[in-house]
Amino acid sequence: MNFKEVLNNNPLFALVASAANELNVPTYVVGGFVRDLILKRPCKDLDFVCIGSGEALAMKVAELHPSKPQVTVFKNFGTAMLKVDDWELEFVGARKESYNRDSRKPVVENGTLEDDQNRRDFTINALAIGLNANNYGEVLDSFGGVEDIARKIIKTPLDSDITFSDDP
Repeated sequence: MNFKEVLNNNPLFALVASAANELNVPTYVVGGFVRDLILKRPCKDLDFVCIGSGEALAMKVAELHPSKPQVTVFKNFGTAMLKVDDWELEFVGARKESYNRDSRKPVVENGTLEDDQNRRDFTINALAIGLNANNYGEVLDSFGGVEDIARKIIKTPLDSDITFSDDP
């Protein structure tokens, strides 16, 4: 599959890439959209992870879009969302989470793309496609999610005891 071609066929990806370039933040479309793209399923939910502020990236995307959509910020989750036509775009800064055995509330810190992928539930949801000039259209598959889709299996990126203990 030519992911660059798929991205080029939807102007929202060029818009997010432009905003990411202006802010100088590495940015990726991640999760369900990438999985569904590989499975040839329709998906109107776009999740973006950036190495920086997801809220700032969402604000820049809204500023650059001709319709100037409203950005909704979810401070408790560290995410920002906007809607364009029938597309829902959600933005988050890459983060890593750690849990104390006595609490369900994670300690959240800024992180790398790998940190963010580590906290995903399944390998097939830890897929990312780069949106910056140096990696535009490249799939980042740290855990073999593409192969897991082909083999029709679901597994966790980390040890399942850790994943399900952190996020039951």
